[in-house]
Amino acid sequence: MLKDVVVRSTGRYLPERVVHNEEFSAFLETNDAWITERTGIKERRYAAPGETTSDMGLKASLQCLERAGVSPEDIDLIIVPTVTPDTIFPATANWIQGKLGNKKAWSFDLNAGCSGYVYALSVASSLLAAGRNRYALVVGTEKMTAISDFTDRTTCVLFGDAAACFLLEGVDAADNPQGFGLRHFYTQSDGTLAPILLQHAGGSNKPPTYKTVAAHEHFIYMEGQEVYKNAVKRMSQASREVLAMAGVDAADVDYFVAHQANARIIEAVQRMLKVPAEKVYINVQRYGNTTSATIPLCVDELVCDGKLHDGSKLVLFTFGTGFTWGSCYLVWGSPK
Repeated sequence: MLKDVVVRSTGRYLPERVVHNEEFSAFLETNDAWITERTGIKERRYAAPGETTSDMGLKASLQCLERAGVSPEDIDLIIVPTVTPDTIFPATANWIQGKLGNKKAWSFDLNAGCSGYVYALSVASSLLAAGRNRYALVVGTEKMTAISDFTDRTTCVLFGDAAACFLLEGVDAADNPQGFGLRHFYTQSDGTLAPILLQHAGGSNKPPTYKTVAAHEHFIYMEGQEVYKNAVKRMSQASREVLAMAGVDAADVDYFVAHQANARIIEAVQRMLKVPAEKVYINVQRYGNTTSATIPLCVDELVCDGKLHDGSKLVLFTFGTGFTWGSCYLVWGSPK
C-alpha cells in the first residue's frame, strides 16, 4: 500500500556576505535602479572563499534535522538538485552524506536547473510512497557565483548563493487522515530549447581548454527575453495543471511559491493566475536567484514567520534550463 509523504521539517543556510546592487556599479555599466527595475532584486548573498556547495547544504541539513529531532544516521535517502556541484563526480549528495557522518543512505544529485527542487521532490516522494525508504533529505544548494560571468551585467546581477532543504517522511495513510503532505506533481521538459539557457563548456561536448576559459564559456549563458516568455507561460501552465489534478480552485490556495528568478516573471504569472499578490510569495529582492534553493528557502521563511499552519495549501511552481518546468501541490503539516 502506498504511503503518504509529508514534510517533517525545513532548514536553510545563507552566507554572511550581503552584496547590494550598488557594488556592481564599481566594475559594470549598471546601477541599483537599472537592476531593480528589470529584476526586482536589491541584494543577494555570496559564499565565502573556500565555502563549497556541500558546505552550505550541510548547514541547511543540520538545521533541518535538529528541528525535526531526527539523527543524521537515520536518513535513508539524500537527493541534491544542483547545477554547481562540488565536483563532477562524486555527487554533492555524497559529500553531504559524508559530512553528516551517515553511512546508511543512498545519495545522488539531480540536474534540472531551476526546476531541480520540484523534480527532486517528485522523485523522493515516489520512492518514499513506495515504502522503500522512510526519511529523505532533499537539499537545494547552489554556489551560483562559481559560474557567474562578472563581465556580463545581464546575468551576474541575477544570482546568489544559498542552501535550503526539506526532510520528508513516508507515513501510513491511516495515520494521516488530514491528508497532509505532497499530494500531486506536474513535471515537463522541452529539450529542443536547451540552447537558450546553458553553460557552453565543461562537459564532454566541449571539455575545458584555455580557449574555453578565455571565451567565458564556463559561465551562464542566457537569452533573457526567450527565457522570460517561456517562464511566464510554463509556470502559469504548471500551476493550473497541478490545481486541476488536485481538484482545488486557485482561490483556495494559501500560498503560491514560485521559483525566484525575477520579480517581473513572478508578477506576470500572478496576473495570469488571477490571484491576489499577497498569496504569491516573493523573496527574490533579498537573495536573487539561488536556482534549486529558491523554493525551499521561501517555504522555510514561511514556516519561520509563522505563516503556515496545519492544512495550509501551497502550490510550488518552477521553470528552468532544459527547458524544464513543473509544480507541486502540498498540504502543510505532518501527523503528530
